[in-house]
Amino acid sequence: MSSILRPAVSGQDPFTASEYRPVSSHLAIAPPVSIVIPAMNEAENLPYVFKTLPGWIHEVVLVDGNSTDNTVEVARELWPDVRVVEQRGKGKGDALITGFAACTGDIIVMVDADGSADGNEIVSYVSALVSGADFAKGSRFANGGGTDDMTPIRKLGNWALCTIVNRKFGARYTDLCYGYNAFWRHCLDKIDLDCTGFEVETLMNIRVVKAGLKVQEIPSHEYLRIHGTSNLRAVRDGLRVLKVILRERSNRRSLRRQHAVALNSARGEVS
Repeated sequence: MSSILRPAVSGQDPFTASEYRPVSSHLAIAPPVSIVIPAMNEAENLPYVFKTLPGWIHEVVLVDGNSTDNTVEVARELWPDVRVVEQRGKGKGDALITGFAACTGDIIVMVDADGSADGNEIVSYVSALVSGADFAKGSRFANGGGTDDMTPIRKLGNWALCTIVNRKFGARYTDLCYGYNAFWRHCLDKIDLDCTGFEVETLMNIRVVKAGLKVQEIPSHEYLRIHGTSNLRAVRDGLRVLKVILRERSNRRSLRRQHAVALNSARGEVS
């Protein structure tokens, strides 16, 4: 897998290059980039989502959560080559896992379908990955980031949960519960996602740290949802996030004990 950065050739049509995809006037990449968009009844928001997606991406994978509006039809009209995958289960985590499995690109970018994410930021995520990061994590609270959507209570909850993760897992996050992230596809083999709800983002953030992957935060601005209402419930989903944190902490302790027992056993055999 190549992650070489090369300058775009001046005057060359960006889409005639067979090996490199120019992403700006001075930067080109070799790895194909897949965008995963989980969506359920987001037909009104998709025009705002798709209009900011860069033309150099390899594919868009839309995971349809059994929409009852014309989400799929709108997506195909806006992006004729979109790959539509039907979600069999329920929940954002399930949708993302389904989308990840359908991706063919080396880099995967997670984008929400409510219009809150700016697709122009994707170049920053991809640049971080091809420069050496394994996981590019969006942050609304890193220098240069921001949010128009979080209430003071949600900000406090996010800060508290982020602080717990940093202390318990040795992370250095400034944001925890944010769904705008990008990573190399091979990272999926190391984090083994197994949850179905909004807590999937927290689970990913914890497991990339536990796996020893290199993480780089990307300042990101979260805009207000344009149409409709979010399925996020602060208290309910906050408790689910906390449950994930406690479970992962317990698993980490269990692994440490297993390693200690194995090491002591090996030492005993040597002696």
